[in-house]
Amino acid sequence: MSNKLSRRSFIKAGLITAGAVAAAGVPHPLSAKDAGTELCTLLDLQQCIACGACVEACREVNEEKFPMPQGSMPDMIPRNKVKIADWSSAEKRRIDDRLTPYNWLFIQQAVGEYNGEAFEINIPRRCMHCRNAPCSNLCPFGAAFTQNNGIVRIHPDVCMGGAKCKAVCPWHIPERQSGVGLHLDLLPQYAGNGVMYKCDRCYDRLKEGELPACIEVCPEDVQQIGPHNEIVEEAHQMAKEMGGFIYGETENGGTNTIYVSPVPFDELNRAIDIGPGSPHLGPAADSMASANTMEQ
Repeated sequence: MSNKLSRRSFIKAGLITAGAVAAAGVPHPLSAKDAGTELCTLLDLQQCIACGACVEACREVNEEKFPMPQGSMPDMIPRNKVKIADWSSAEKRRIDDRLTPYNWLFIQQAVGEYNGEAFEINIPRRCMHCRNAPCSNLCPFGAAFTQNNGIVRIHPDVCMGGAKCKAVCPWHIPERQSGVGLHLDLLPQYAGNGVMYKCDRCYDRLKEGELPACIEVCPEDVQQIGPHNEIVEEAHQMAKEMGGFIYGETENGGTNTIYVSPVPFDELNRAIDIGPGSPHLGPAADSMASANTMEQ
């Protein structure tokens, strides 16, 4: 896998210049945490062929960040409220058809008929990196946070595995691994239950002037990354050209993951499997617009 910056995945002339600077060994402005440039990704769903290269690359590049439980899982109290979530067996670590603590990206497939024509749409799914992320705003331990460039992260050394982030996320993205984390050094039977994991958009690669692994390896150029306002503009142009539809621009008050599809997203939502680790593509009201979110 190449570590060089692929300028084709950045839009607009200004970003091409930034990519050239990064290729010369100087960090480009988009990689600086304090640059104030909110990054957004655009996914052209008509291009995805479900080859799985992005899923494999995500796992390979982020493997060192995955949880490493040691010994037996603590017997949580009360058992009926705090349940063990263990994905650490060799068999479960290989799961790649849903989100897990060891699989931060997977491909949903939607097959159906629209306007009298059959469709098959492949949808790479991961954290949406919301612009006003409830997981970041409402984490009681301060483990979830948003960088200035819009990347939403969960710090594994701070997270107690309480799963507030999962509860308030409209797509219930984060997944827990028990038997790891800070709570083991405090009150392992009563405080928390592991660590929550999700896509961190390869923040460390971006910091070094590299692309997120999923974008770099894609053979079909499904994704682009760049400043939020330019990505949204590109998404609307793309949707206009294909007579398509947009998801992620307004959902949950706006996200930094924008999908464009030739098939309406309500149709796609009916066609995909939805359940634990497999998020929906339906409406998502702004969860931070209501004080009731605090009670979840």
